[in-house]
Amino acid sequence: MTTIDSHSIVQHPRAVERVIAGQSVMDGAGVKINRVLTQPLQRRLDPFLMLDNFGSDEASDYLAGFPSHPHRGFETVTYMLEGRMRHRDSAGNEGLLENGGVQWMTAGRGVIHSEMPEQQEGRMEGFQLWLNLPAKDKMRAPWYRDFKAAEVPAFTTPAGAAVRVIAGSSHGVAGAVQRDGTEPLYLDVALPPGATFSQALPAGHNAFLYPYRGSVTTGARQVATRTMAIFANDPAADGVTVTAAGHEPARFILIAGRPLQEPIAQYGPFVMNTQQQLQQAVEDFRAGRLGEEAHAG
Repeated sequence: MTTIDSHSIVQHPRAVERVIAGQSVMDGAGVKINRVLTQPLQRRLDPFLMLDNFGSDEASDYLAGFPSHPHRGFETVTYMLEGRMRHRDSAGNEGLLENGGVQWMTAGRGVIHSEMPEQQEGRMEGFQLWLNLPAKDKMRAPWYRDFKAAEVPAFTTPAGAAVRVIAGSSHGVAGAVQRDGTEPLYLDVALPPGATFSQALPAGHNAFLYPYRGSVTTGARQVATRTMAIFANDPAADGVTVTAAGHEPARFILIAGRPLQEPIAQYGPFVMNTQQQLQQAVEDFRAGRLGEEAHAG
């Protein structure tokens, strides 16, 4: 992990617009998750469509996994904090997500895949983020890549913030993935007690954070563990500043991206721009035309 000599790069931090508690839901074959970015927030947090946080020490909460299911029209980013998850897809690709690993999958015109635990006991914890694709890319060829923990760029600030850069760039460190259309930023930040981390952001990007260890203070608001803070879009603001609250360390993900400002039409695992495109996706799935190609890279 590289140590970065960074100065205060944020002069006018964004305020917090609101804090969301999330919804406890079941997904896959009965996996318990906290869904913090739900469908009603898709326009507000464009280009992001969904964020799930799953985590349990009880094997019965996750062993059923996520059997084969289709996707079209967006990207999924799975970040595994603890545990082992096996990915298989309709093109014969296979990969294993382990502690600290990331899988970035572009569904494009369609892929059918499964995500199944490879453990019978212990903790399973992580995130899945859905990132929309621009209209011009929704029917592109599917693609995916697995990043092991050591392949995710990381650095430490002088204040002691340990930062993993999954997407975008932070303090001059380029992340594992870059996307021109949506320009996503995806950081995992661990803060010692009382430490502060600042991140510059373009004024037009939508942004939110989610503490999953401890609580943080940002934009004059305290944000509790496992709640999502949505940052206000302020043309005068140049980024965000986050401090570990109280006397405990904190760990959070910070996510931001450039809004596509395109129509969103969703039916379950299909996200397109029009109802006609959705109907075509369902027809293609039923006819077995979905998921014929997926290229690892």
